Amino acid sequence: MTALDFLDTNILVYAYDFSDPAKQPVAQEIVRKALTGEVLLSAQVLAEFAATLLHKLSPPAKPNEVNGILDALEPIRVILPDAVLVRRALQAHEEYGVHFYDGMIIAAAERGGCSRIWSEDLNAGQAYFGIVVENPFSK
Repeated sequence: MTALDFLDTNILVYAYDFSDPAKQPVAQEIVRKALTGEVLLSAQVLAEFAATLLHKLSPPAKPNEVNGILDALEPIRVILPDAVLVRRALQAHEEYGVHFYDGMIIAAAERGGCSRIWSEDLNAGQAYFGIVVENPFSK
């Protein structure tokens, strides 16, 4: 079995945001892989994604549109937060100097057994707890 990948919020947003036609097809391909079970995400990623669609897009998405997208993403395995995950995120914050919520992403990817995090925000090429970050748009 090959190692899994983890999907950060920004990649998911680009898959559904038409404002960047260069990034959208790359992000959509990663989401297609996620639907086949090769890529995981977390409840935090879904919440950040929904908030971005509702509040940061122009024009903002309607709640029923966001619900429809969440329905389409339902086959993707979601890592849920708990106290252990929060403590590991704190450790990531302390060891790597990342923002706490980035630490939550790292901790969720680790819990999911991922070897790579697809992200535009984290430092591409850096390993956090042995998980390497890759920016899919820098290729």
